[in-house]
Parts: sequence; structure tokens; C-alpha cells
Amino acid sequence: MFENVGEVVLLFWRTLLALPQSWRQRHKIFEQFFEIGNASLLMVCVLSFFIGAVIALQTGPVLVERSLASAVGGVVGIAIAKELAPVMMAILIAGRIGSAMAAEIGSMRVYQEIDALRTMNINPIHYLVLPRMIAIAIALPMLVTFSILVGWFGGAVVANYNHHMEIPFLAFFSDLKNIVVLQDVGNGVFKSFCFALIIGSVSCHQGLTTIGGPRGIGRSVTKAVVNSIVFIVIFDYILTRFLLK
Repeated sequence: MFENVGEVVLLFWRTLLALPQSWRQRHKIFEQFFEIGNASLLMVCVLSFFIGAVIALQTGPVLVERSLASAVGGVVGIAIAKELAPVMMAILIAGRIGSAMAAEIGSMRVYQEIDALRTMNINPIHYLVLPRMIAIAIALPMLVTFSILVGWFGGAVVANYNHHMEIPFLAFFSDLKNIVVLQDVGNGVFKSFCFALIIGSVSCHQGLTTIGGPRGIGRSVTKAVVNSIVFIVIFDYILTRFLLK
């Protein structure tokens, strides 16, 4: 385990050192960004709307029973902005994009395409890892920002039309505005940026270390998703403790 963590950290460090080469890979970065961002918008929209709806549905009636109806918007806003949007979107992207990264790079590793790149004096980190890392580091925070807005809207819809609450849109967003500050949204976006680096590093590392043919590719994809989710949850706690100070 510690060996794998060390290799992931080393890969991340080598990718940082390769940042000056990013302009040469701008076309691949744009392709990866489109795949990660635009192609994920529909899933992000649906998931975020119903996350906000569920939070409002679970907390709203309880708060209304205790004469705290004015706090529903703030509770939904804080929960989505600081925790649910960054974590859930990171898990979604780990399953959809992290697995794809591990599968693509793993296939190239198994079929010796990476060896061919080295033969042509092309650094695999510059050509394969760097574009994916930059693209996911830009796309995930943007998706999380969009997710927060859609989640708030989903919570407002449920709070307004559920007969146990019937909180008007204006009252919901007024309370949300009074409780949620820009720093709360910034904390969620910062978390998503860290999660993006984790997903990119873990997935690319699993792809580069793939062995054993098609079965090995399957193992690498599974490890990439599982390890990414584990690291996301662990670092979510660490980042939350750090940001609460």
C-alpha cells in the first residue's frame, strides 16, 4: 500500500515538473476537457438536482415541525456547497472518467504502445498524463460550481411544492443568502480541485502499471475507481479539518 502511495505521489510530482510542456499539449488538453466536462453535464445536472431535492425532503419537515422553516434554505445550501456537491461529483467523475483514464492508458501499456512512445523519445508523462491531469483539474471545479447551483434549485423546488413545507422560493433563497457565504462555496470548489488531482494521479498510475493482458486492464480499472474513492473520502476529512480552522 505504501509503495503504491509513493508511486502515485512520485507520478504527481513528475507531472508538476512537466507543466512547462502543457502548451505543446493544448489540443489534447482541450479534447480531455471536453470529454470530462461537456460530456458529463447531463449526469451532473440530474444527480445534483436530486441531491438537493433529497436533502430538502429529509431536513425540511423536521425543521418545520420545530418552527425552523426559515433555516431550510441555509441547511440545504451549506450541505450542498461544502460537502455533498464536491464529494458526490468527485465520486461520479472517478467512476466515469477515472475508469476511462485507467483503461485507455492500461491498454496502451499492455499492447506496448507506451514502449513505442519511449522509443520515439516521447515522454509518456508529457503525452498521456499531463493533458489528463490539467483537464480534470480545470473541469471538476467547474462541474462542482454548476452542481452547487443546480442542487440549490432542486432543494428550492422541493421546499416550495412539498405540502409539509411550502416554503416560497424567495424565502428559501433569502435564508440561503443569509447563511451561505462565498467562502463556503470556495471551500467546496477547493476540495473538488484536490479531488481532481487525486483522481488523475491514481487513475493514470494504475494505467501505467497495468500488466497481464485484458484481465489486467480490468483489475487496473477497478483499482483506479476504488482507490480514488477511498482517497477522496480520506482527504475529504483532512481538508474539512483544515478548512474549519
